Amino acid sequence: MNRQRIDQKNLEDFSTYFNKRENSEIIANAVIKNGINDTALNNESVKKMHYDFSEEIDVGKVTNQEKSGRCWMFAALNNIRYSISKDLNIKDHDFELSEAYTMFWDKLEKANYFLENIISTVDLELDSRRVMWLLNEPTNDGGQWDMFTALIEKYGIIPKYTMPESYHSSNSRYMNKILSLKLRDLAKSLRKDFKLGADKESLREEKESMLAEIYSILAYFLGEPPQEFDFEYKDKDGKFYRDSGLSPLEFYNKYSKVKMTDYVSIINAPTNDKPFDQTYTVEFLGNVKEGQQIHYLNLPIEKLIDYSTAQLKDGEPVWFGCDVGQWSDRDLGIMDTELFNYQDLLDTKFSLDKGQRLQYGESILTHAMVFTGVNINDQNQAERWKVQNSWGEKVGEDGFFIMSNDWFKEFNYEVVINKKYLSEADLKSYQKDPVVLKPWDPMGSLAKK
Repeated sequence: MNRQRIDQKNLEDFSTYFNKRENSEIIANAVIKNGINDTALNNESVKKMHYDFSEEIDVGKVTNQEKSGRCWMFAALNNIRYSISKDLNIKDHDFELSEAYTMFWDKLEKANYFLENIISTVDLELDSRRVMWLLNEPTNDGGQWDMFTALIEKYGIIPKYTMPESYHSSNSRYMNKILSLKLRDLAKSLRKDFKLGADKESLREEKESMLAEIYSILAYFLGEPPQEFDFEYKDKDGKFYRDSGLSPLEFYNKYSKVKMTDYVSIINAPTNDKPFDQTYTVEFLGNVKEGQQIHYLNLPIEKLIDYSTAQLKDGEPVWFGCDVGQWSDRDLGIMDTELFNYQDLLDTKFSLDKGQRLQYGESILTHAMVFTGVNINDQNQAERWKVQNSWGEKVGEDGFFIMSNDWFKEFNYEVVINKKYLSEADLKSYQKDPVVLKPWDPMGSLAKK
């Protein structure tokens, strides 16, 4: 008997297995007609996930990243925007920071980062796993908090009206396609010149002219970033203010009380190869050379919950990264492990825990958002979380989502916390030299939904 193939007897047994379940045909008809999520939707979950929170910050409207993967920078800029609006008494609806400006510099820095990685690996064979990893995706929209920090500390921020959205900042697919095509072409040239005898320093000289071309391409897609501007606004009382001739860095240093280097990235990666109380970085992951590099502190999930709660209670939103597509509904704006009765509906079981989902490729960090509220129950435990998304106002409740605490535990992988909330022991752990993870490690994923 050959058990490597599916034979007719197997097919008969499979059909018998399916049809022996009572109402299997009715269930199949419901899923076929309505889809798995509408059929499996658990109304008890919907009822308990209501938008009332014991701790809540009024951050104003949500923003919209449109058809781009800039969630990480939208979330971070929302934190800064909220701080500036509150400090200057500006109506939040009247003020937004330029995501296109940050995107421009991120693309240019990622191009340099990519070419530097190509130069550092020119002595490896083209089909080596590391070179092929680099060439697989030379650029994309995704990022991490430390990458945002590196950008803002170097280039600052600007109001949105000084560099508004372009067609391709909001619809980035073809810009990324052309940039990736060009970067692969440049990688080929660098590797060819190395084989012809050029040393790495000579290759870096070539790289400078290559980056001038990348800059021009970006300017065609996004416009050229302003070097200085006038900051003009009205406060809630209608009083007009102007601050003239500011550079983006001057604006950031003067008006943002949110200083990027005050924050640390805390992850929860419960796998055997990543002990808690240790820091980690990822090979080839980053954007700004010699800027802040990826630096995670791995802690138990309970600490991520406690630190996020403390920061929210103090009136400050929390940037976080999660796997947004798991057990969630975009229209309802609900993220809850009990939202869908998949197992009961399909008569099957899923046994992977959080660490195993990471190890087996079932789940990674995909999206960044902002916690703006939490509901604490009578037992002083976090129960549900209010989330500011960046998908516009037509999803969730005016663009805000709600997350159960169980979902936080299972599918939230990172929070960014001000150092002042960390214990002395955790601050000391954060100072440890990071373990370098391989480029394809699941914790090397970028938020880009």
